[in-house]
Amino acid sequence: MRVLVGQGSCGIAAGAGKIFAELQKAVNDNQIKADVLCTGCMGACYLEPIVEVFDDNNNRHTYVRVSLDDVPGLVEKHLIGKTPVSELLISEEDTGKQKRQKKVTLRNCGLINPEDIDEYIAVGGYEAAKKYVTELGADAVIANLKTSGLRGRGGGGFPTWFKWNAGKNSPSDKKYIICNADEGDPGAFMDRAIMEGDPHSMLEGMLIGGFAIGADEGIIYVRAEYPLAIKRLEIAMKQAREKGYLGKNLFGSDFNFDIRIKAGAGAFVCGEETALIASVEGKRGMPTLKPPFPTEKGLFGKPTVINNVETLANIPWIMEKGGEAFAAIGTESSSGTKTFALTGHVKKTGLIEIPFGITLREIVEELGGGVTDDNNVLTGGSYKAVQIGGPSGGCLTQEHIDMPLDYDSLKAVGAMVGSGGIVVMNEYTCMVKIARYFMQFTQNESCGKCVVCREGTRQMLALLDDIIDGTATEATITLLQELAETVQIGSLCALGKTAPNPVLSALRYFRDEVEAHVIDKRCPTGNCEALLSYTIIPELCKSCTLCAKKCPVDCISGSKGVPYVIDAEKCIKCGVCMDVCKFNAVVKGKGA
Repeated sequence: MRVLVGQGSCGIAAGAGKIFAELQKAVNDNQIKADVLCTGCMGACYLEPIVEVFDDNNNRHTYVRVSLDDVPGLVEKHLIGKTPVSELLISEEDTGKQKRQKKVTLRNCGLINPEDIDEYIAVGGYEAAKKYVTELGADAVIANLKTSGLRGRGGGGFPTWFKWNAGKNSPSDKKYIICNADEGDPGAFMDRAIMEGDPHSMLEGMLIGGFAIGADEGIIYVRAEYPLAIKRLEIAMKQAREKGYLGKNLFGSDFNFDIRIKAGAGAFVCGEETALIASVEGKRGMPTLKPPFPTEKGLFGKPTVINNVETLANIPWIMEKGGEAFAAIGTESSSGTKTFALTGHVKKTGLIEIPFGITLREIVEELGGGVTDDNNVLTGGSYKAVQIGGPSGGCLTQEHIDMPLDYDSLKAVGAMVGSGGIVVMNEYTCMVKIARYFMQFTQNESCGKCVVCREGTRQMLALLDDIIDGTATEATITLLQELAETVQIGSLCALGKTAPNPVLSALRYFRDEVEAHVIDKRCPTGNCEALLSYTIIPELCKSCTLCAKKCPVDCISGSKGVPYVIDAEKCIKCGVCMDVCKFNAVVKGKGA
């Protein structure tokens, strides 16, 4: 038997490490013929910790939300008694959600031990690299990529074959291929899951890419906040060298290729190619003008191809199955699958991998299980907005619920695929505050090189603060729109050019909500403290004087036997009166 315990960062955070240790001890103590193995994220993060048992006949039994207290019964009933523990098994509904997906990038995650190269080899690992290095050649790699239609999964969606071909045709005695693993979008963790669950697929993709463009060195630029990913990458690279998949004269050819890791400091701007290159060179991560493009003049002035983790993890599958097989998945302009991190006000959070062309309705209602309130209880209603593409993306509304998700469709409505973060927001979400959250993020992450981005994001943040604080006028909205459009046009790199997207989305799709803040001095969702109003219900007030005594600005008055009242002009909306009232007489409203 194989007993797999999901130990991506999500599983470990849920306690999978202790369950893994307890299962190993029980198997050893009872001399059970079973291998207890760690694996990566299985995708269904909302069901962690997850334990999967493959019996002697390779039947798969998935146990979810397993606790330490469940381990003895699981060992006794299933591992010893050969009888599945029905109360711990995954539901048919959740099984259906997993089967609804199409796993290409995540094909091995949750199924193999990421710290054992033999398991990757057992599922065909490194066979594609060997075939192209020893038989088919670099031109065949490029041709197959072109047929596949693979576009970069890091945000821009640039055709991968074109970039590789440009790198191949740039003459130089030294070339590099870099894996951009600097995943910085809030709510995005796709690349992390691949590195933790199937690092060799990415390494093999880099190897094939290095061969195709003529590079002998690969660099993985990974954020230092991913310690588990770094650990498993280091193990994978060490084992690959021992097996002869990295190093000199690979597969008996004259091709030399090795990979090293460069840990980044977590600067969001280093997701931009030229800023990333500067960081690898030991400089401050700041973008430069293009052209020249990295494929012409990149790292240390040499031709350099940069792809993100998900893009590279697709390469071995495409080289093995053929570009036609990949192109048959998805849509005509956006082939293949896309991995998304589904988070926010949705019942079933985690990683999903689906073909391009799927709709938001399918993602939110079917794969996500529906929209929830702040306590993760299903509301039975629809979402208010879906933020896609992180700080660089935009919001999709109910009018987009049946729109097919692909690069071109999203661009047409002011959004983008981005790295693949999907944040679902319910009707209680203040869209002005959401726009401010993402603007705060990009303002903090701006490298400061160009004035338009550095000062533009600062001023947009200040204008959003005015709207939230109730000090804005109608002219503020006009100025915010003009400033956002200016920053979008005039910024040097993609960080600045896309920073206004959440603001422009809010103004485009939720202008009535913005105007309610500005004109009516009211937050429709009741989330902006400065726009709230506190009142005392006369019928419930007992004239106990407690609220008046605790009010820091003496804005509450009354007398014995007469209900107390709040002076709205003096009230600073601190909420102390409501906190201390024992009779629930003080209530909070959503503004005038």
